[in-house]
Amino acid sequence: MHEGEHLAIVADSNSGVTQDEAKKLGIYVLPMPFMIDGQIFYEGIDLSHEEFYRRMEEGADITTSQPSPKDVMEQWEQLLEDHDQVVYIPMSSGLSGSCQTALMLAKEYEGRVQVVNNQRISVTQRQSALDARDLAELGWSGEQIKEKLEATRFDSSIYITVDTLKYLKKGGRITPAAAALGTLLKIKPVLTIQGEKLDAFAKVRGWKAAKRTMLKAIETDLKERFKGKEDQLTLGVVCTCGKEDAAEWKEEIHTMFPQFEIMEAPLSLSVACHIGPGAMAVTCTKKVKI
Repeated sequence: MHEGEHLAIVADSNSGVTQDEAKKLGIYVLPMPFMIDGQIFYEGIDLSHEEFYRRMEEGADITTSQPSPKDVMEQWEQLLEDHDQVVYIPMSSGLSGSCQTALMLAKEYEGRVQVVNNQRISVTQRQSALDARDLAELGWSGEQIKEKLEATRFDSSIYITVDTLKYLKKGGRITPAAAALGTLLKIKPVLTIQGEKLDAFAKVRGWKAAKRTMLKAIETDLKERFKGKEDQLTLGVVCTCGKEDAAEWKEEIHTMFPQFEIMEAPLSLSVACHIGPGAMAVTCTKKVKI
């Protein structure tokens, strides 16, 4: 066992980390389940992102689900066979009930499973898993890692623009009348995730203005919330759009913030369910200071 193996770090697939990538990074990923036209699929196992969007555009009935207690516990038990502790980092408790369920299940394991409620999703959740891995390699216990990640949970921002209002309407986040008017006026809502849940941030007309608004929001965060901590920050580009659009968006972020490393990840399908294809996001996350 090399150092760090006394602990197994687990995130769910909302982190955007694939099964293959997890092996390279030295962490584990629990796949999220989805119901598509009444049939269950698991993200990254028998459901690819391409297939998900294809079914979505065909109008399939897609609902998010939370991992079953059986799946969660089976993974923990398997990992506890050759690790002292498991640190489990599920998606934000403000966006799903899976964190509360996991906290309840962990009580059965007498401290051997530490569930971190650190209010993140996508690349910000991925950063938490990497921070946890790095702390484990330094010999930190599961309890210490949980405490650190929960204390720093709000040190991240996500700004998202949707391409179509159809899915916000379907999820009841906007009224049919607002969706019809917004579509007519080419309104692009910019949404934000600051830990708890998906919230409205701004309404602008057209993609150009939307991108400008998102970049400006990150610039404000850098000047205000994260002032003086630039060396600990990483930016992220997250999309439910095609590769060309994603590459162009990444280039725009890089042009405005050339001094930062930019992480790329697909947007988790559980968020994609609410916002639909063609969306773009930019994130900013502060790494844990060791």
